[in-house]
Amino acid sequence: MALKAGLNPALRLLCIPYAGGGAAAFRGWPAELPDQIDCRAVQLPGRGERMREPLWKSLPPIVESVTRDLLPFLDAPLALFGHSMGAIIAFELARMLRAAYGVNLAHLFVSGRPAPHLPYSRKPIYNLPDGEFVEAVHRMGGLPAEIRDEAELMQLIVPVLRADFSVSQTYAYVPGPPLDCPITAFGGVSDADVSREQLEAWRGHTARPFSLHMFEGGHFFIHTSSAAVCKILSRELANFL
Repeated sequence: MALKAGLNPALRLLCIPYAGGGAAAFRGWPAELPDQIDCRAVQLPGRGERMREPLWKSLPPIVESVTRDLLPFLDAPLALFGHSMGAIIAFELARMLRAAYGVNLAHLFVSGRPAPHLPYSRKPIYNLPDGEFVEAVHRMGGLPAEIRDEAELMQLIVPVLRADFSVSQTYAYVPGPPLDCPITAFGGVSDADVSREQLEAWRGHTARPFSLHMFEGGHFFIHTSSAAVCKILSRELANFL
């Protein structure tokens, strides 16, 4: 989904959403970013205009498909931003682009996810019965009560969430050389599942500069602090504009 289109952009920024999220999660970002940045968001199957497409339940097909879709857009420097599940997708996209096409990112922004080499700290929930799965997602703050009360909506949402949690919770890190691009990590001070130390551990995945920024709020701080997050993105990417 194109969020901001421009002829001959100075840089392209691809945003990748969290489990259950879609491209609309980044709808307000273009207004917060410089005009020279062509900001786009990944729309995974099962949501938006891709509602009828089969869901992906593991990471490799996502990385392969998004990489193919990205190839026509490599005419300008590319930066990636991913939140939670999206952070792992962005990281593996960066590795795929380098390994298969010799493309190094301008910048990798990772948010709300421990470094990829760290073991997953929670018991997987993607394979729980529907009732237990919904309750577990609700406790994590990812399913507001008003949505849980809408039976028809839940029939659409639960399969997408389950598939995305499968992607996130079955991910297996394979060691490799650090990326040749800067990494900036973001976290929520009150995020019970992702600590500052786990975010700091992303430092080991780059041979370039690393920085970490913490914001007030829990796991979904990117919504309550979107303007502040975009301000940091703009600052980090200023050399390309």
